[in-house]
Amino acid sequence: MRTRLRRIRLDGRTYTWRAEIGHVRGSGDCHRCVRLRAWGAGKTGRALQADLLSTAWPAPSGACATDGSYPTTAEVRAIITYALGQGWPPDRRGGTFVLSEREHAARFALPGFLLTDRLRTAEGADPTARVIKAHEARPAAAPE
Repeated sequence: MRTRLRRIRLDGRTYTWRAEIGHVRGSGDCHRCVRLRAWGAGKTGRALQADLLSTAWPAPSGACATDGSYPTTAEVRAIITYALGQGWPPDRRGGTFVLSEREHAARFALPGFLLTDRLRTAEGADPTARVIKAHEARPAAAPE
């Protein structure tokens, strides 16, 4: 299946990006992850990569297939802006600038997503524990 490339304009530059849906197993469940990749100087420029862990909880039956989390254009813009502020050189040729959980999760998060290293390495923090913690930290919904 082909992955659709999208474009976003930010500060006079056009960035190309794509998001691939996957999943990662945690200690208690399977969680949806979205691997976001962006380029600011074509496919030969230094890529930006952010692996996003959905914080949807409790997980519905068949969570990996039914969780509909997907980054919005505003969220992609926030990721690119943050990465540029952290030194991502989109004009440099080759390689990948990774927004890793270990280096960036304490300073960067999006509503509904956390950065995760579990798609790249088994050494990342347990996704189930992180999703539950994020769910518990949400403000309580107002009673109807």
